[in-house]
Parts: sequence; structure tokens; C-alpha cells
Amino acid sequence: MGSMEFVVDAIRRHARAQPDAVAYWTPKRRWSFAQIEEASNRIAQGLLALGLRKGERIACLTKHTVECVLLTLAGNKTGAVCMPVNWRLAPLEIEYVLKDGAARLLVADAAFAPAVRAITVPSLALTLSTDQALDGLRTLAEWYTAFEAKDPGLPMAEDDAALQLYSSGTTGLPKGVELTHRNISASMIDATPQAIDYRGPPDVFLNVLPTYHIAGVGVALLTASMGGYSVIYPEFDPVKVIGAIGEHRVTHSFLVPAMIQFMLQAPGADRGDYASLKAISYGASPISEQVLLEAMRTFKCNFIQVYGLTETTGAVTFLPPEDHDGPNRHLLRSAGRAMLNVELRVVDLATGADASPGQVGEVWIRTPQNMKGYWANAGATANAFVERDATGRGWFRSGDAGYLRDGYLFLHDRIKDMILSGAENIYPAEVENALMQHPAVADSAVIGVPDEQWGEAVKACVVLKPGAEVSAGEIIEFLRARIAHYKCPKSVDFLEAIPRNPTGKILKRVLREPYWKGRDRRVN
Repeated sequence: MGSMEFVVDAIRRHARAQPDAVAYWTPKRRWSFAQIEEASNRIAQGLLALGLRKGERIACLTKHTVECVLLTLAGNKTGAVCMPVNWRLAPLEIEYVLKDGAARLLVADAAFAPAVRAITVPSLALTLSTDQALDGLRTLAEWYTAFEAKDPGLPMAEDDAALQLYSSGTTGLPKGVELTHRNISASMIDATPQAIDYRGPPDVFLNVLPTYHIAGVGVALLTASMGGYSVIYPEFDPVKVIGAIGEHRVTHSFLVPAMIQFMLQAPGADRGDYASLKAISYGASPISEQVLLEAMRTFKCNFIQVYGLTETTGAVTFLPPEDHDGPNRHLLRSAGRAMLNVELRVVDLATGADASPGQVGEVWIRTPQNMKGYWANAGATANAFVERDATGRGWFRSGDAGYLRDGYLFLHDRIKDMILSGAENIYPAEVENALMQHPAVADSAVIGVPDEQWGEAVKACVVLKPGAEVSAGEIIEFLRARIAHYKCPKSVDFLEAIPRNPTGKILKRVLREPYWKGRDRRVN
């Protein structure tokens, strides 16, 4: 690992070797490697002029991926650490994250001015706007052009923090995930190229993931570090994405399953120009076999499933294209095999021993991609790692339930989402996958609700396709023909939409809350 190239160094190298080559296309402008290098150098000088010290945090509340990349690179050049903030959070939640990181600089889109005005963060030395002057705030570009375009060239160590992302907070307050230069470089060299099948020019990558998601910022750093070209949109619009594939001759993309689902439902999806597409990677939340098979028929390209977490700097397993079809079709329910330099274990939480093949337990991961820890949260860090040695290597407890068979990882669900009904463990994803096979079902989520006899009972929350009609009884009967009776819902709620976070993960706590309200003890 001693000779590992940091991402910031790779981009420096491309700025010298191919300064005029375009690294990023956005609806606002094109960015060449020379322009990225110049802008990040100026921002770095601005950070030093502000008096930022190594290890201090700079935050961005933006939909603009390139601006987030510039702040990350500038931080890498000075020792400051970029902290992308989830722009879907409420003002008080944004304030919590900024205070948690003691952010010294905030760069925010003009669209988020109401949130910025509503919060108080004493640590902030400067607030800037990404896109237009606002309430007396200068824009990022106006501010940084006043500084010299000279690379500070400060030395950084592998274990220095390079990026801080926040966990999605689906079950509580978000935690700051500290990712080091070593973590990011290991991901870029060993995992991510394998996960997305991207090898640099002349391939074109389409990135529509948010800046605060490890895949959004991680892939943007990866493509540039490989000297490649990315087409980046600040928001996901299924019709625009379909058009962009043909217009820009896109070869690769990473999409979350909800995005794939929305694209398939978009007008004209079956008439899109997908001739240039080589591979679509997908992950971050479960996908139903129905959606996946329809996507394979529609987009006619390779599909690669990946599994990973923010805490593992993204992907740690992958299911390659050859395992999506033909004799290996049964592996579609699998998250694939471990990537380079990744070790997997499944542990029986009752005994602490390794689970036998096919036995469900908690997925543990050991890799150089494992985070440094949770920022300023020693307790949570200690709980997340097992057998950690002096170098920081150890087994990370994913919180995901799954099993290993023939080297393939099969995921069931989050441990916390498991439903305990009587003495049976029921994993919602398995029920949801069966639900999505029903011709009338557009979307679904399965939760556990209180049951006096069994502790918890299975409830299905269902969104029907436009014009479809089906009763709760018919849905339950449909499932009884496909999965064990004890796994079948006892009740069905019909909803307008399933609540999800921006990366497509179902917000189970939102669905569960009305049923568990006022109870001292949640069964799980």
C-alpha cells in the first residue's frame, strides 16, 4: 500500500498530461482537467487564507457534483476534509450535521437559502453560494478567483481523512463516516472499476447520483482519476436520463433500483437509444427480479449488481454480467462475490461463531476500504468493529443479514428490519420480492406490526399500478402460492407511495411508526 496513488495525485497527473481533455459535462458547463486543477488550487489557497487547519471540515449543501469534487480536491491539498450534506434534510437536521462536523466553510446552492438562513452554526467562518449571489453571499467562483492558482502541495498520509460522508440516519441521527486517502484509493484501484466495469477513455459515464452518496461522489472522483469523461446531471429525471444516453453516447452508469424502475415507467422508455450502453451497475437497495428482468430486456446491456456501504467506501461485492443470465440465473438473488482485497464472514449472532453455508447471520467485512471510524463517536466506532488491530484493520459489522453459499453472498435485509413472528425470523426483502411479481403491484414494502399472539405480524404496504384493482385477500393468496405461509402478510395497506430516502432505501421507520406509537418496547 506504500506506493498507492491518491485520487488527488491522479487528477494532478491528468491535468499535466491532458489539460484540455473534458473531465465533466454538466448542464451548466464543461470542465477540463486543467480547469479542475486550477479551480481546486485556488480554493485550496482560499482555505489556507481562511486559516483552516489540517483536519477541519468544509461542508457543501449542493446538487452540483463538480463543485463537491472541487471542494474535496481542495481539502485533499490542504488537509481540510470535505463534508457533503444531504440537501433533502430539514433545516434542523442540516444544522445538526454542520455542528457535528464543526464545519468552518459552507458552500450551498441558492435553492437552499431558506435552510441556510434558518440555521445557526457558530463554527462557520464563511458561507458561499454555488450558483448565484444571494443575500450578500458571494458565489464560490467569485471567492476563489481572488486566490493564486498554486497547488499548496502539502503532504498527506494514507490514514488522514479525505472525505466525510454521513450515514443516512434512517433509524436515528446520522453519523459522520470518516474515509481516508487509503480507503478511497483502495476502492478506486481494487473495487470500483470492477463494480462499474469502467476503464476510462473512450467510455462515457452517466452520473445522476447525489453528491452526499458514496456512489455519487465516489464515481465522480473515480472517472476523473482514470482520465475519463462523465456526464453529470444535478438531479435524476428519468426522461432526461433516457435522452442523455443517446445524446452523449453513454456507455456506463450506476443507478439505484428505484431509478431503474422510474426509467422503465417513463414515457418512451421502450423507444430510447441505448445502442452505446455497455453496462449498468445497480445497488444501494434491494431490486426485485421482475424489475431487473424488464431492465435487461429494455436496455439490452450488461448488468452488474454491487453491494457495499458508506462505511466500506462503497462496493465490496459484485455480481458480474455472466451471473445474470443463462445457467447462472438462480444467482440473481445474490449480491455476488467478494471483490479484490475484501474478506467476508457471516456470523451467527446467537453464538458468535461463523454461520454454516446457507445459514443466515450478520455480514462482517474486512478490507482496506473499511472506514477510519465514526467522526467524534468512539462508542459507535467500537460497536461497529470486531478484532480491530493497531493498524485499524478489523471486521466491520455491516448490520445486514445474509448468508454465504459457494462464495456468493445472499442478502436478506437489515438486521433491524427483520420481523420476529413467534419463533420465526422473517426478512421483508424476501416477501417484497414475491410481492413485486404480482401484475398489479407497482411498489411495495413489508414491515412488522404488533401482534398480541405472535409478537409481530407481517404487514404489506402496496402501491398499485395506475388503473389496477386487487383486494388484500387476493394479494395474500398470490403470496401463499409463492412463499412459506408464515412469511405471508396478515394484512395489506394500499398507499399512494412508499416513503424512501434519496438513494431509494425504504424508510421502514416511517411506515412502522403509526403502529408502534406509544409502546415502550419495539419487538425488534
